[in-house]
Amino acid sequence: MTKQDIINQVSSRASLSRAKAEEAVETVIELIKESLGHGEPVILRRFGTFQVRAKTKRLGRNPKTGEEAEISARKVVRFKSGKFFKQAVDDGTT
Repeated sequence: MTKQDIINQVSSRASLSRAKAEEAVETVIELIKESLGHGEPVILRRFGTFQVRAKTKRLGRNPKTGEEAEISARKVVRFKSGKFFKQAVDDGTT
């Protein structure tokens, strides 16, 4: 499912114009990005949690050449699914 698919579904399910649905979806995505950018977790009950984690620098290996290379420290976003989300995916339901 793409962002456009989500916008179309929000538009039809919430009886919104496509422009309003797009604005709503874009706003939610922006809010999530801003919160994560400030280091705050985003907790969506019955869905899951987005959290920023710091990764330290480490030594990696180029799989093609076998040459060692340093991988710099960075921040990554981690998603931990909630209990109800896991059940819905496992059951194939919503």
